[in-house]
Amino acid sequence: MRIHRLEISAFGPFAATEHIDFDRLSAHGLFLLNGPTGAGKTSVLDAICFALYGSVPGARQDGKRLRSDHAGTAVEPRVTCEFSARGRHFEVSRSPAWDKPSARGRKGFTVQQANTVLRERVDGEWTEKSGRNDEAGAEIADVLGMNREQFTRVVMLPQGDFAAFLRSKAADRLELLQSLFGTRRFEAVEEELGRKAQAARTEVASLNGRLELLVARAEAETATLELDLADAPDRADPDSFLTWLGVNAATAADRRRAAALEAGELHAGRLSARDAATARAARQARLAAAEHRRSEAEAAASTVGAQGSQLALHRRAEVLGGQLQAVDAAATAEEAAWAAMAVAGEELGAAALTDPELAALRNGTSDNSPGAITVDGESVRSALRRLRSLRAVLEERLPDEAKLAGLRSRSTQLRLDLARLEDERTSGAAALAALRHESEALLAGLRPLEELAAELQLRTKEAVAAEELLVLVRRYAAAEQECGAAAERHRGAREEYQDRRQRWLDLREERLANAAAELASQLQPDLPCPVCGSPEHPVPAPAAASALTVAEAEETAQHACEAAESALAVLERELNEAQQDVAVLAAQGGNTAPEDATLEAALARERAAEASRAAAELAANRARHTDLDGQIDGAERARAAAASAIVQAESTLTEVREQADSLELALDTLRASHPVLAGRIRALDGTTAVLERADAARTRLEQAAARSAEARQQLELALPGTGFESAAAARAVLLPAAEAAALEAAVRAAQDEAARIGELFAAEELVLAAHERETEGPLAEEFVEQLRADAAAAERSARDAELAAGLAEKSVRTLDGHTADYAQLAEAGREPREQANLLTAVADAARGAGDNNYRMSLNSYVLAARLEQVALAASERLIGMSDGRYTLQHTDAKAARGAKSGLGLEVVDQWTGQRRDTATLSGGESFMASLALALGLADVVQQESGGVDIETLFVDEGFGSLDEQALEQVMDALEGLRDGGRVVGLVSHVGEMKQRISTQLQVVKGRNGSTLHISDDAEG
Repeated sequence: MRIHRLEISAFGPFAATEHIDFDRLSAHGLFLLNGPTGAGKTSVLDAICFALYGSVPGARQDGKRLRSDHAGTAVEPRVTCEFSARGRHFEVSRSPAWDKPSARGRKGFTVQQANTVLRERVDGEWTEKSGRNDEAGAEIADVLGMNREQFTRVVMLPQGDFAAFLRSKAADRLELLQSLFGTRRFEAVEEELGRKAQAARTEVASLNGRLELLVARAEAETATLELDLADAPDRADPDSFLTWLGVNAATAADRRRAAALEAGELHAGRLSARDAATARAARQARLAAAEHRRSEAEAAASTVGAQGSQLALHRRAEVLGGQLQAVDAAATAEEAAWAAMAVAGEELGAAALTDPELAALRNGTSDNSPGAITVDGESVRSALRRLRSLRAVLEERLPDEAKLAGLRSRSTQLRLDLARLEDERTSGAAALAALRHESEALLAGLRPLEELAAELQLRTKEAVAAEELLVLVRRYAAAEQECGAAAERHRGAREEYQDRRQRWLDLREERLANAAAELASQLQPDLPCPVCGSPEHPVPAPAAASALTVAEAEETAQHACEAAESALAVLERELNEAQQDVAVLAAQGGNTAPEDATLEAALARERAAEASRAAAELAANRARHTDLDGQIDGAERARAAAASAIVQAESTLTEVREQADSLELALDTLRASHPVLAGRIRALDGTTAVLERADAARTRLEQAAARSAEARQQLELALPGTGFESAAAARAVLLPAAEAAALEAAVRAAQDEAARIGELFAAEELVLAAHERETEGPLAEEFVEQLRADAAAAERSARDAELAAGLAEKSVRTLDGHTADYAQLAEAGREPREQANLLTAVADAARGAGDNNYRMSLNSYVLAARLEQVALAASERLIGMSDGRYTLQHTDAKAARGAKSGLGLEVVDQWTGQRRDTATLSGGESFMASLALALGLADVVQQESGGVDIETLFVDEGFGSLDEQALEQVMDALEGLRDGGRVVGLVSHVGEMKQRISTQLQVVKGRNGSTLHISDDAEG
């Protein structure tokens, strides 16, 4: 990888555009990058790194101050680097994110995002490869074969870091080597092995816990058996312990089963004795109860006989019950029919006096005085048929009355409608004339309003623009005032800074002059000057004030100058921002005269308001005109419709009147002095109801008389067969139904009881009870109770023994299950235990523990191999730098107190053959060893990065600690780096380096930013 050209613009301390021709520098192979402190030497290296990777190393990237504060506010920061690698030629140009002045942005600035352009030179032409930051970065990293961290370690050698690396402990070296060689994957292997080992140990611990739980459960299961655990095997041998528990638990269960069988037999015997005594006592109790029932039945026998005789007479009379009831019912019905007939006759006579429809019935009798009429069935039925026929005719003509009322009502409504239509025609004509007049007036006033409304949008925009201009004018006045105040503050701060800087420079000059006086005081006649080497000293510098006093004063003045410079920078930023605000507002028209802006805004507002009012009025008038057109059309249609309706109403009225007169004449005859047909129909209904009741009363009387005669005849025919002489004799012995039923139930109950008592005494159980009482005597109740208590006690004992035996057998079965589960789980856990032991051993070895005697982890082992390569590559250069005395050697000696080992470094003194710690090297020796180590590491990393050819290197400070001979040897080694066309840039302040290296890239610091200048032999 070779850098050809670098172009820096508004980046870091460089305000303008700086060009660096690395091809010109590479012509000499070795060049020096020098300049005063803070001038920007590191910024040159940062620019290279930013161009290639889009960021700068370390903490400088976190500051995000890549753009130069010295550059103009509108100048874009950009770095362009032209380089070649792997036979390809590229140019990358990058710009960081920055704030660009803008008239539209917030506070006058807009954020410009970072951008990248990557081009490749193909066949003499530049071809764009990518315009995206991420794509360009990935392409460059692939071509170079290094990421940013590796690039800053390999191409830009940081000497301070490697001096610390040389003396650091193994753990500190591991962190740096791991970041360079990317061995994180080996740490991942260590962690993965640790995780797998831990998982295997966790699984084994879980298995052991489950086995212990099974043993505990087995022991707890036998707790109820009350085993003597004094003779049990130790629980450390769970197999023997479980076997012992199984054998002893089975023995205890057998004992409890035998005890349960014995208790069951005892319980069965006592239960049999109790049941026999209980059965005998029950038989004797039933025998006593049966004897008592028999005594009661014998005492009630005479009463039952009398009840039977009475019930027999009732049964004979009950045969005539139906005929007797029929005679009584028929007589009652006949009396009721005669009474109803009398009422109907009186009602019919009263109605005939007032109702003309019944005049024929009254005329048919010989007596015309008020009172009852003899009801003749045939004349009544004839009158009913006549009235019903007349009612049917009247019902048919009822709709004609409704039709007549409708015609009268319609005639009245038609007269009203005709009058209303005449009024509407008159008022409609007047309203139509008024609407036409208003429409013509509105149409004449639309034209002026349309002209004003057409300018509404334009006048509104003008008013808004005038208001915005007025706001800008006010903001511009405030910003201009603030800018004047900021300029005044900046002017005062600049004068203060210049005075303090001049004071500091004067004190510095005084200190330098004092240093010359101190050197002059040490000059000896005829001895060479340590500065110029001349033995003659014509004008020695005069003595000045105390060096300590001058140095303190210079430091104080420097601090004051820096504080004034910081304050000036703050005020300068404020001034730039204020000037930017003024410029932006002026560009937007803020510098217009305030009175002009105010007058213009007022006029614009008034014009806009006038146009707005015209537009509103125009819209309202147009809507009203459209509404008037609709109303006029409606009024004309209404006028025509009214004229047509008037003609129609007159014709209809004439026709309705003629129909009503004809129908009225026909209905008057049918009403027969009634106002309406419905009235005559209601009168007919009342008369018909009277006739129907009279006819029904006559019919019921005739039927009742016939039934009464028939019932008496049936009773006379039945009396001889029952033994009763008359109906009165039968009625005397006949009982009420409830009394007869009760008497029959009592007789039947006595008969049933006698039958049951006979069956009881014939039963085998009572026969046995009578025999037992005669032969053995009565049974004592106390004896039976004692047998019951003995049986209950035996039952409890048997139940407890059976429960104990069942629990013991269940414990044996559960114990056998636990033992089988234990054996199965123990067998299943054998392989996981072996796997866990193997993984633990491998994981311990990989992390430097266990049987790993070197205490070296896998990651350290891999890095130790890389460190050994670095030590070999570094020793090749260190031998030349140290005149063949020193080499570096990797050591994997075990560290003290169990610390991690494998990344040790020793320096071998070839003159004495001794090895010693790198911390024993002197300052110059440490620098040579560190430089050799850095170069060796760069070579190894270069090989690890895919063999990228690094043709451009930068070596940082550190040469000031070398003596003349050591510096010569180091320079010879650095000269050797140029072999094969490699370019080496050295960063140093050492004066001898400036004299030895003629090709220099000089960084010149100034108040307006730094500049770059190439000095070489050609220029000289």
